[in-house]
Amino acid sequence: MTIAIVLIVVVVAALLFHFWSPWWLTPLASNWRQMDDTLTITLVVTGVAFVVINLFLAWAIVRYRHRPGHRAAYEPHNRKLEAWLIGITAVGVVAMLAPGLFVYAELIRPPANALVVEVVGQQWQWRFRFPGADGKLGTSDAAYFSADNPLGVNPKDPAAQDDIIIDAQEVHLPVGVPVKLLLRAKDVLHDFYVPPFRTRMNMVPGMVTQMWFTPTKTGRYEILCAQLCGVGHSNMRGVVVVDDRAAFAAWLAAQPTFGQLQAQHAGAATTDPLAEKGKLLAQSRGCAGCHSVDGSPGVGPTWHGLYGKTETFQDGSTARVDDAYLAEFIRNPTARVPKGFAPMMPVMDLSDADLAALIAYIRTLAPAAQPQGAPHAATPANAQAAIVVPPPGGAPAPIVPVPARPESGTTGAAGDSGQPATPVVPPPGLMPAQTPYGTPGSVPAPPQPQKR
Repeated sequence: MTIAIVLIVVVVAALLFHFWSPWWLTPLASNWRQMDDTLTITLVVTGVAFVVINLFLAWAIVRYRHRPGHRAAYEPHNRKLEAWLIGITAVGVVAMLAPGLFVYAELIRPPANALVVEVVGQQWQWRFRFPGADGKLGTSDAAYFSADNPLGVNPKDPAAQDDIIIDAQEVHLPVGVPVKLLLRAKDVLHDFYVPPFRTRMNMVPGMVTQMWFTPTKTGRYEILCAQLCGVGHSNMRGVVVVDDRAAFAAWLAAQPTFGQLQAQHAGAATTDPLAEKGKLLAQSRGCAGCHSVDGSPGVGPTWHGLYGKTETFQDGSTARVDDAYLAEFIRNPTARVPKGFAPMMPVMDLSDADLAALIAYIRTLAPAAQPQGAPHAATPANAQAAIVVPPPGGAPAPIVPVPARPESGTTGAAGDSGQPATPVVPPPGLMPAQTPYGTPGSVPAPPQPQKR
């Protein structure tokens, strides 16, 4: 009798939790209402089965409980009962699966006028590509993957030169326009999933999968990877920004093309080839999935301002971040774990040349970046750090010191040291109206001396 009461209580509690649960679907932001309908059908079918089976068990426990003078009847087969069970089960399974098959068939059949967007997944970051003015994407192949071509676009294909490359975790889409996603994985199995859109699709290395949706509400929506893809899986996130059509067109027009980026990489490699190689290496190895370059938090410490600072570790010890520290940390990342972070960085198989290039790139992200051992540039004593804005698709512009109002008690932007400030050269590849430390016209604060 006690077991029967427990079963009834479980059924009642489950029903109450279902209807009064604080966790439910996110607001729908696409055309895929059918996804919610199929989920509702599944919940109804499984819910009815759950209630009926458990109540039947409770009834059977009470009805056929042991009583003196009663014996159980032996009946190994009951064809009528078996036929009913098979029929009801078959109807329930068909009711759950058939609607999903129709919805899936529609999901992979995009409209002819859909906007094409390619998504490339890599541990642990997202990249995107739009067709250029010719309206079609250039070809791509794994053979073309390189540090300066992380999407594997065919550089010999004329149709690829005007393709618009989004080498960032944020992509914009127009509201009310069907979007066809072409999905590729660079390394392991990934899954592109935006919960408010209700759509998701596996991304398999070596093949291209696809799906489509129509964003119906403007806003910012988080991209998740719905397949366990390694230690940084939980941080493989991005953002879809749904704009009105005018705002989307303006955003898209400001993005670089594949041809422009190739020319920019070639020009940057002539000014600081080691740091440029390190930047491309960081992009191709997926470092951006855990380490930001703008100071925003991530799975690992941000690279912005990392070089030259004093790092505190979980055991309370400290160390100054320099070339030797970075080399040791990259070679053995779990030996000393920075405070506030988990020991989850994998060991990277880097040659000595690649390691030196990566450190050179991190050095450029310091508050007053300059090559190690290089002499201070001869700039006027009243000049602050220069603001460099490279032209679209071209080589970096000349370094121009920004005059500052003289202040008593100082001899230059370097503060207490009395040394003239070294011009700040942003990492190659920054878009116009960006600098590593602020917007054009702003001047970063001088670095504060570290206590050792």
